[in-house]
Amino acid sequence: MLFDNKKENVFKIGVNLMSVKQNRILIFGAGVIGSIYAMKFMEAGLDVTMFARSNRYQALKDNGLQYHEKGAVKSVKVNVIDTLENDDVYDFILVAVRYDRSESALLALKDNQSKNIVTMISNSIGFSSWLDIVGDRLLPAFPGVGGQIKEGILYARIPPKALMATTFGEINGLVTERVEKLVKIFETAKLACAMNKDMKSYLITHSVSDIALLSVLHLDDKTVKTRKTAHKITVTLKSYLRALQKAGVAINPATFKIVLKIPDLILDFFFMIWLRTKMVRDMRLPDYAGNANNEIVHLNNDLLKFLRPYNITP
Repeated sequence: MLFDNKKENVFKIGVNLMSVKQNRILIFGAGVIGSIYAMKFMEAGLDVTMFARSNRYQALKDNGLQYHEKGAVKSVKVNVIDTLENDDVYDFILVAVRYDRSESALLALKDNQSKNIVTMISNSIGFSSWLDIVGDRLLPAFPGVGGQIKEGILYARIPPKALMATTFGEINGLVTERVEKLVKIFETAKLACAMNKDMKSYLITHSVSDIALLSVLHLDDKTVKTRKTAHKITVTLKSYLRALQKAGVAINPATFKIVLKIPDLILDFFFMIWLRTKMVRDMRLPDYAGNANNEIVHLNNDLLKFLRPYNITP
């Protein structure tokens, strides 16, 4: 009887895996985030299509998805489209674009009949404009991967779950069937993921963190490594976190509350070390820094608008 139970469990696992792999997934956006998810999903045997435009579309079509792994450049063939018909339906559409391009991306999906649109966008100041466009199809998320694309080749960074995980959840905080299904998809692809019951505060908290951390990318190499620059990050981050608290926004994840208790001197030292890491050097490459600056400016303007009714200035 014990052997029979084991066979039954194996059968159930097999059925669940088959069900997950039958889902059609569209990655809308072929930058770093979208490319990493596409690569990992394809490795897991999932049905993945990428939406890309212009040169990126042509490169993916001609060369496949090229990525760097263990010192070598590899390539995987990918189904890529540059036009999406309204009746081309997917179980999940993952929107992987920068914050400043989020509304235009969602407008492009407005009339598509797919029921689940997951916004894999690192930062956001609320969802009202997104909800106006796609309604309750919206499932907000925070990407738990990073990296860069150099000369068409993806250099992926997938941190351990203890440091970062792809996080998503319903706006109302409920654990729904589609959230559970998305968890299974990520588990199948061996990607760390987590559910969060307050995605609005989660994304806003990460937004103020990015505003503080990434606003220095445009500085020259000599200036960026100074104590003065590190202290600017410390002061900006703390003032924005306090502003969120005054506006009634929960600091989420709660670990960010620790920042407010750490003396400035210690935080300055931490950020001085961070500013000297290879990750930051790579992020300060002209293409990345320029794009990040556009996003941070847009994000900061929207955050100030959000705080204005509370008469709060960070």
